[in-house]
Amino acid sequence: MTSEILLRARELAPVLRERAPEIEANRTLPAEVVELLRGTGVFGMCYGPEWGGPGLTSMEQTEVVEALAYGDASAAWCAVIGANTGIYANFLDQTVAKEVFPRLDLVVAGLLQPAGRAERVPGGFRLSGRWSFGSGVKHADWVTSGAFIYDGGRPWAAPGSKHRHDSRQFLVPREQVEVIDNWDTTGLCGSGSCDYTMDGVFVPEEHTYTFATPQGRPGPLAQPDSFTRAMCGVPLGVARAALDHAREVATTRYDRMAGRSWADSWRVQTELARLEGEFNAVREGVYGAMRRQWAVLAAGGTLDDLTPTERVASPLSWLHAFRGSRTIVARTYDLLQTWSINRSSPMDRWLRDTTVLAQHLVAQDRILQSAGAYLLGSEPEFGISLGLV
Repeated sequence: MTSEILLRARELAPVLRERAPEIEANRTLPAEVVELLRGTGVFGMCYGPEWGGPGLTSMEQTEVVEALAYGDASAAWCAVIGANTGIYANFLDQTVAKEVFPRLDLVVAGLLQPAGRAERVPGGFRLSGRWSFGSGVKHADWVTSGAFIYDGGRPWAAPGSKHRHDSRQFLVPREQVEVIDNWDTTGLCGSGSCDYTMDGVFVPEEHTYTFATPQGRPGPLAQPDSFTRAMCGVPLGVARAALDHAREVATTRYDRMAGRSWADSWRVQTELARLEGEFNAVREGVYGAMRRQWAVLAAGGTLDDLTPTERVASPLSWLHAFRGSRTIVARTYDLLQTWSINRSSPMDRWLRDTTVLAQHLVAQDRILQSAGAYLLGSEPEFGISLGLV
């Protein structure tokens, strides 16, 4: 099953590459593209065998996402968002989760950061707010949203909570959410990462959850950082595509002023080699940290069994995957010079896609602060979501 999903993703990549201009112009994934992704099995790849799923490791998930991003970044981004449904299922009561997700190819989208307000009412909550960056929300089946909890209009925290104001995740059927069609961006245009709103939507208590309390089988994917890991496959897949494109161009171009082919150019040779080396280092940083973490967790250990250096390796590798891939694509763009600048060139889109990808939270200095603070015994800003507490 694992190899089949990866094979189907690789087979789909050329189709996604061909349809990339259409995906971008549509500003969300066309319905047919969503079904093509569904057909690969990517949306169910995080479900374990207890669900009848393939139970892909984080490394295998990332490879699948890389393969899809080689074709189109927006499609791959929506694929990894949708695939996280199987991870969210680990944090719901398992009976409820199997009622909510009767099939393994349903899609959950939404913003996990607590941007909404959830007022306690009998049996659950009334959820209101506006959330940004709902990637894939237009084709989602369910929407998960972070919100702070209020009781009688006042901020609420559970007894013994480390926080003065607790938040949770709230799972709502897509039809109860109003999507605001405002995704018009520099890059990653086809991801449909629109804002969305809710006003007093009732959410039963059993449809809420936190990443601090796994409800499913313990394991490497029942961790607060598990839904972030495979995201790195998107920038890595784009960078790989750009490098392969540059190599193809270099073998077909002739420099008339220098009187030699690009393949014989010292400038092209050295820059391509330099970029390949940087790509290999960035990619191995991701997979090396991931393999070590997975080995410890799969053996029944916890994140506390990792050394501090090993524990921060994962979030730091995510940051460098996003930032490093943007740099590799930008320098490849410069290497090809005027062969990059036309809209018909995939370099134009890859440059814009990686620029937008690098604005994601995992590529920001807050990650550096959290890792540095953890190493120094101080307070990480995003400790829980990065698995640093």
